[in-house]
Amino acid sequence: MGKIDPNKPLPQIHSREVVAKSRLFAVESVDLEFSNGATRQFERMTGNHRGAVMIVPMYDPETLILIREYAAGTHSYQLGFPKGLIDAGETALEAANRELQEEAGFAARSLSELHKVSMAPTFFNASMTIVIAQDLYPQQLEGDEPEPLEVIHWPLSEVDALLARDDFIEARSIAALLLAQKWFKEQ
Repeated sequence: MGKIDPNKPLPQIHSREVVAKSRLFAVESVDLEFSNGATRQFERMTGNHRGAVMIVPMYDPETLILIREYAAGTHSYQLGFPKGLIDAGETALEAANRELQEEAGFAARSLSELHKVSMAPTFFNASMTIVIAQDLYPQQLEGDEPEPLEVIHWPLSEVDALLARDDFIEARSIAALLLAQKWFKEQ
């Protein structure tokens, strides 16, 4: 196993320029110089700097709650966990409880942060906090979804079947599921 140098200097940014922008993201061109003198131009997407949350809701100790919603990137309906952006002034746990109410119709009395993950950190600065939600009770908030989301109860004993599905493919949901399984074993 190689050594990790915790003191390795970050590349020096010589210039940054926004080359494209949408209502959700901006694309920056970044001119960099590395500590060995190599120069490169990278492009990176920037977005909401507050981050996002993904919630692994436990209906009971043996049952997960999933949602099925339209995924524009693949033009398909996909199973996954409730998720959303952290609003200004919210903590990750507050955002998780709000998103759970908006997307699945439940609130949680117990919320635990599992792990923070990043999606494609070589070109995208978004982070997502994965949260376990337990001791649920019915509570609905109005969300911004264009259609009602399907709420699916999935037995933990059928995780292999879930992982084998063609409509459960989002890497963050898979990571959240595996992290949650590990967390439950350690409890």
